[in-house]
Amino acid sequence: MMEKPKVLVIAGPTATGKTACGILLAKALGGEIISGDSMLVFRGMDIATAKPTPEEMAGVPHHLIDIRDPDEKYTVVDFQKDAGELIHNLTQQGHLPIVVGGTGLYLRALIENYHFSSVEESEPLRQELNSFADRNGNEALHDRLAAQDPAMAARLPVGDRRRVIRALESLAGGGTVSRERDREFPYRAFVFGLTMPREILYDRINRRVDLMVQEGLLTEAERFYRAGIDPDAQSMKSIGYRQAVLYFEGKYTREECIAKIKQATRNFAKRQITWYKKMPYIHWIELPAEPDYKVCAAQMLALLEKEHFIEKDEGSL
Repeated sequence: MMEKPKVLVIAGPTATGKTACGILLAKALGGEIISGDSMLVFRGMDIATAKPTPEEMAGVPHHLIDIRDPDEKYTVVDFQKDAGELIHNLTQQGHLPIVVGGTGLYLRALIENYHFSSVEESEPLRQELNSFADRNGNEALHDRLAAQDPAMAARLPVGDRRRVIRALESLAGGGTVSRERDREFPYRAFVFGLTMPREILYDRINRRVDLMVQEGLLTEAERFYRAGIDPDAQSMKSIGYRQAVLYFEGKYTREECIAKIKQATRNFAKRQITWYKKMPYIHWIELPAEPDYKVCAAQMLALLEKEHFIEKDEGSL
């Protein structure tokens, strides 16, 4: 029987420093990074997505970043396929694949080998469902899904109209939105999770949003808004951009927009933590308020060696 490909994964809520740890480990182990973040795929959307800078990425190959234009789509099925091919190719070349990102569904779909139903999208149905939600509200739309698939409705937030509509499309097409997974995982995956006390994490999130605004987050978002990218496009629904659109439309003041971005990011971090609770194989590392990521990476290397994921003295910082 062939040995399973090794995959190192670094997960954790936003603003914990996954990128920094991933780059340090890639340099120490001769690895290459596969982004596990659903928003880093979009070209030019750099600040709000906290995309690694060219300086940060220097010397470490990165994959699945800047592979779609902002008016295109990228799904979990695309990620599962693309990441799987990269893992195979990197393993063949003798490089360790290191998946870094916080999109819980992407990570679980890859590690646990989810099988998704394949149902064609229906533009007329989508328009009808959007009109229904405009007239009756997102809660009424969510109720329609709950009547057909209560389990899926329980997993989707009432306000996530795009995903609720996609679920209803799938059901209307005769498919199922339920996910199946293999009993045996396809990779020898070692998964780290970065965490820190909630109040520290929220303070880091607030400070990071302030820094993003200083670096031009709203200017970046306005460029895409003025270019005519559909506000309902997947890319424009991400945190930072969707609040900015409401600011440009006069529905928020600048101060309200920034406060809403901070609130949405904190809520996103809570949802990420909920996802990770479904992944009992994560090895958690708790970080202080001002982490030293070299110390964090050294802890990771020590645990990898202890668990025989790497050979003794294989990695050095």
